[in-house]
Amino acid sequence: MDIVSPDHKLRTRDVRRDPGGGGLNVSRALRKLGGDSTAVYAAGGGSGDMLTELLTREGIHHQRVSIAATTRENLTVLEASSNREFRFVMPGAEMQECEWRQCLDTLLSMSPPPAYIVASGSIPPGVPSNFYGLLYERTRESGARVVVDTSGPTLVKTLEKGAFLVKPNLSELRVVTGRNVESEAEVRQAAHRIVDEGRAEVVVTSMSAGGAICVSRDVEERITNPIVPVRSTVGAGDSMVAGIVLSLARGMSVRDAGRFGVAAGAAAVMTPGTELCRREDAERLYAQMNP
Repeated sequence: MDIVSPDHKLRTRDVRRDPGGGGLNVSRALRKLGGDSTAVYAAGGGSGDMLTELLTREGIHHQRVSIAATTRENLTVLEASSNREFRFVMPGAEMQECEWRQCLDTLLSMSPPPAYIVASGSIPPGVPSNFYGLLYERTRESGARVVVDTSGPTLVKTLEKGAFLVKPNLSELRVVTGRNVESEAEVRQAAHRIVDEGRAEVVVTSMSAGGAICVSRDVEERITNPIVPVRSTVGAGDSMVAGIVLSLARGMSVRDAGRFGVAAGAAAVMTPGTELCRREDAERLYAQMNP
């Protein structure tokens, strides 16, 4: 729509529906980048059926865990006159214990076991905040590397158990460390502390338009964001996670995987709405970052 204003009937122009949510966006971005994955997700009601249909249309391999509650729908509105985005996030559907445990069981029963498991997004009502930590504990024997992108108490509880890789932003890093992290040096120090304490093997701190800082026992790298035209920031972080995981699965180093992740995130902001990244953009930007 041209202008978002109160007390008026607002008529939209184009409308598109995409499957969404942290983990599903990572699966979508992986496919767009030339990779493959299986999305394990909970869905219920009519909107849950539509979500499943949208995933099928996009060619995403998926395993649905049916729940009694209705899957939420979120709304993103673009104001054409200013190019500003307005995001409306609805309350999540509440899950019963038997339902979230079924999600864990589904992951554990996958054959062959996945090399990487991406745990991304907020935790729905009814699911314990240590859910991702439980996932890490229960999949440790399989050798799967758990990659976590979440926030708040869920991130704190996750790091009490551990993960292979976490991708906090600055505010999330402050919550985890309990410190007012501001400068680049403080970000590096905080990330090294997480690694040294064995809470994660790799910490990739997203600095928004400032790129990212990638830290492991052997790597400490500041990755500058490519300069690109911004059309939408929806799914940029999910595209970044997809780029990192795909690169690691293909045998790239942590340093190069971090760079490709930043390139994929930058590629995502070049596309409108919820389209996510495009492979040709991500590969071109990555090539420019690695002369």
